[in-house]
Amino acid sequence: MNTTDKKIAEVLAKFGEPMAGNIWRVQGTAVIYHKALERIAAQAAIQFEPPTIIRAERDEAVILVTGRMGERVEWSIGEALVGTNYRVSGKQAAYVYAMAEKRAKDRVILKLIELHGLVYSEEEADEFKNSRPAPAEPQAASERTAVEIVGPEAGVEAELKGKISKAKSINAVTDLMLHADTQRILNDLPEGVRDEIRDFAKARLVELGWPSKKAA
Repeated sequence: MNTTDKKIAEVLAKFGEPMAGNIWRVQGTAVIYHKALERIAAQAAIQFEPPTIIRAERDEAVILVTGRMGERVEWSIGEALVGTNYRVSGKQAAYVYAMAEKRAKDRVILKLIELHGLVYSEEEADEFKNSRPAPAEPQAASERTAVEIVGPEAGVEAELKGKISKAKSINAVTDLMLHADTQRILNDLPEGVRDEIRDFAKARLVELGWPSKKAA
């Protein structure tokens, strides 16, 4: 695990969150789920001041958000402009204010926990969500390196949980959850099932002694 990953793992562990199930990578960039940042904000007792609306248009919103964590204060700006940094498709509604607020709050949280610049929120850019690994093409048996699961969702969940249970160390669980094949599988599952598997992985990490120096 490189220095950046160690820093990320150490900070997340302070708030009871593992890297496994919370972080994935887009072209080498570490990306974290918005839900994970919301949980961290709650654990850290981060308080947000009422936002300041800088720009308010039908297809654009720019919002200034300030957050406090103890004596620390940070602010950031969230912006969403349909067709530029916020894309909608088909009949999907464009919630520019909600997106701008999410982006601003996520940036403030990352600043307050000192991960800004090391990790980006999934809401930061559409390409982060859209660049999650696509379903893998069939591989030869000798090339299957991590997780290969077929069948109904229940079978997928059971097999992945089985692999998590068999992991013998904190690093083994983390490597499994961060593996591109695992990310492909999780991405194709319903959100509720994905969250359940994430919680199962976290429980296994705790069982193995996480958080500890080994987790870093």
